[in-house]
Amino acid sequence: MKSSNVVFVFGDQWRAQAAGYAGNEAVQTPNLDRLAAEGVNVTHALAGCPVCSPYRASLMSGQFPLTHGVFVNDVCLAHRAPSLADTFAAAGYARAYIGKWHIDGHGRSNYIPPERRQGFEYWKVLECTHDYNHSAYYAGDSAEKRYWDGYDAIAQTRDAQAYIRNRDRDSPFLLCLSWGGPHAPYDTAPDEYRALYAPDKIGLRPNVPDSVAEEARRNLAGYYAHCSALDDCVGMLRATLREEGIAEDTLFVFTSDHGDMLGSQGERKKQRPWEESIRVPFLLYGPSVLGPDPREVAALLDAPDIMPTLLGLCGLEIPDTVEGLDYSECLRGGPDPSDGAALLMCPHPFGQFARKGGGREWRGLRTRRHTYVRDMNGPWLLYDNEADPYQQRNLVRDPAAADLRVELDARLDRKLAAHNDAFLHGDEYIRKWGYRVNANGTVPYLK
Repeated sequence: MKSSNVVFVFGDQWRAQAAGYAGNEAVQTPNLDRLAAEGVNVTHALAGCPVCSPYRASLMSGQFPLTHGVFVNDVCLAHRAPSLADTFAAAGYARAYIGKWHIDGHGRSNYIPPERRQGFEYWKVLECTHDYNHSAYYAGDSAEKRYWDGYDAIAQTRDAQAYIRNRDRDSPFLLCLSWGGPHAPYDTAPDEYRALYAPDKIGLRPNVPDSVAEEARRNLAGYYAHCSALDDCVGMLRATLREEGIAEDTLFVFTSDHGDMLGSQGERKKQRPWEESIRVPFLLYGPSVLGPDPREVAALLDAPDIMPTLLGLCGLEIPDTVEGLDYSECLRGGPDPSDGAALLMCPHPFGQFARKGGGREWRGLRTRRHTYVRDMNGPWLLYDNEADPYQQRNLVRDPAAADLRVELDARLDRKLAAHNDAFLHGDEYIRKWGYRVNANGTVPYLK
């Protein structure tokens, strides 16, 4: 069988609800809507540890955060196990990475040497920035800092297009493109996209309280502007694949590292266990590996599952170090490899979820219907997401839901035992891994 190319594209903080195909009429995402209509839509994909570096480390290793050790931002993912790029390299793939990295932990604007690139060769990367219109990067083996022209996601997408056009046609390729948006600052998308959205015209989810409604509308207007800009970038990439005659033989994936509360539940940003934080888009297109028929798949696919699933779809061997599940046959219409529940976690609250603002460590389960979460004090949240899709009624103290709570609590215990997760106080994990944190629980970083 001919090896499939892989183009894996992901935004930062793009929640599942921020797309037209997801039923959101406020945001314009025609290219994603077309992708969802033509390919496979994983309707229940999630970020089980919904914050940036943990997701990226799980993507690269196929492991859970308490295994690879990146459960906070701005620490380095050690290259102890075969990475995503290593495994594709062993099968003869060229490997390219463009955009935001955020698993090096040696400063957000430092040069990253080849030995810390997890097996990628083509390299136009910065550890982390959200200055989208003055965005730096390093190329190849040069330690000279360069800058993307204009809005970085568009420039990065053009570079990805050039990589596809100029590729070595004798070998398949893995191309990862990581955009910084729609992560804040929300008001920095190009003017033509910002002009599409007026805050006073933005509809809010019913779970946004009046006390934060004005702020939420303002932030959503900018957030959606980023989404529409990136949606055009998706269209640019897919057009290039068609022009090159490889769209059918390339596995194209669009997703995000986690969501953004944006006022829902009165909350902001990520690390929270609610739907707007944990649920992410996950769309695939590739008739040669997925089959020709569009479909929706209600799989609870999490970050550690991405590496084995991509390898499975490409017919490649999955390393023994991988902890995630291979959903490749499920995405083709076969059986679901899971037990029907995904593990959710915040091992150590930090930064925008600091303890002084209500942050806490928590563990939970997301099934296709329910969300159950407990913190160090016991049961915290229980939602029936079918009857209550905006999670406005917490059933955790409801006598009518007592049996359900006991059942889900037992399932969570079994899941934690299977992962050797003792659910300790976050400080215990900080000590175990030797990290130094500030008063907000955050690992200090160099800009």
